[in-house]
Amino acid sequence: MIDASLEIPDKVRDLQIKLYRKAKKEPNFRFYQLYDKVYREDVLRRAWSLSRGNNGNPGADEESFKDIESKGLQEWLNGLGKELHDKTYRPQPVERVMIEKPGGGERPLGIPTIRDRVVQTAAKLIMKQSSKRIWSRVLMATGRSEVRRMQSRKWISSYIKATRI
Repeated sequence: MIDASLEIPDKVRDLQIKLYRKAKKEPNFRFYQLYDKVYREDVLRRAWSLSRGNNGNPGADEESFKDIESKGLQEWLNGLGKELHDKTYRPQPVERVMIEKPGGGERPLGIPTIRDRVVQTAAKLIMKQSSKRIWSRVLMATGRSEVRRMQSRKWISSYIKATRI
């Protein structure tokens, strides 16, 4: 049985399907207007649910999921949506902790704030469907092993511009 919190709400799923179909139907279409979808209330609420489902620790601001919920989740989401809409949102510093490696030693781990996790998840929900077509073209053009070696944003960005995806 699937947990109800993991099911994708109809509006968000409908949006994802529309974006995917547009990308599939018109492979050369450029999605200029995706940002306005990131701060939609239903998308932010879904992103909150996914982030909350991971039960992660608070970031550098030390604000936990319970703290946000006790202060008022709806107001928090509205404030975050307004910041995104007004383009005043700025990511907060990432908390750096060292974790043990299985073979011994330590490695750094960055823990973003819950606020930043929700925004990242909202962006992922929107971009995932439209970027599937881009990645399939990149993989076909270069081969998987080549993509793994050249995964820098700069290379991907130049490839997209050069091929006008």
